[in-house]
Amino acid sequence: MTVVSDVKQCLASLKGVEGSLSNLAERTQDNESKQILHETMMVVSEIVTDLKKRVGELENEEYQYKGY
Repeated sequence: MTVVSDVKQCLASLKGVEGSLSNLAERTQDNESKQILHETMMVVSEIVTDLKKRVGELENEEYQYKGY
């Protein structure tokens, strides 16, 4: 695997974590838990955004990786 494909795989996993946190926050009854889950989801969302930018940078640096 290339670095780009590893980063993309990590990105996909983090998107899944983000979705799971969102789902849990919606289903929980406890307001404190709901808030903590939402805050954690927001942190993961920031990381996803940063990783998306990094994938673009990597693809621009190594054109042969574009689209993998």
